[in-house]
Amino acid sequence: MSFLTPEQIAAANKANLETLFGLTNKAFEGVEKLVELNLQVAKAALAETAENTKAVLAVKDAQELLALQASLLQPSAEKAAAYSRHVYDIAVSTNAEVTKAAEQQLADLQKKFMSAVDTAVKNAPAGSENAVTLVKSAISAANNAYESVHKAAKQAADMAEANFNAVTTTAVKAAAPKSSRRAA
Repeated sequence: MSFLTPEQIAAANKANLETLFGLTNKAFEGVEKLVELNLQVAKAALAETAENTKAVLAVKDAQELLALQASLLQPSAEKAAAYSRHVYDIAVSTNAEVTKAAEQQLADLQKKFMSAVDTAVKNAPAGSENAVTLVKSAISAANNAYESVHKAAKQAADMAEANFNAVTTTAVKAAAPKSSRRAA
């Protein structure tokens, strides 16, 4: 029977630490992108508020004020939708990178486990072929189950993205002034 050597344990710990730091860096990159996006939005909002305030102060009557208000609604809805889309894209990108790293780690772990199983099989006593076949079958079933769950999760994520896009489009259209909705 073979056991892990101290060198193998140290190498595994080092690999796990490198993975942890890599994932932490990916998470920070996502946070940096969100902070950068929020700063851009804040700067744009400040400039837009100043511009809109000047426009409101220049209004001469109630009808002109209503027309100005209507003209400001559509761009605001579009900007909110664009902001939501950027946040969503950052989250999806960061999640994809973390998932990729986790999948790589899982693949490495599976290889090491299969190597340990193969070593155990080679050293198995005569007559244990049925047990070995059962273990390999269980491993294969677990891998197939993981693949099925992974595919289902991917389909759910794709569906969520399609729903997000549909809701965003609907919200922007709903915020459009009635005159531009008729033209569309």
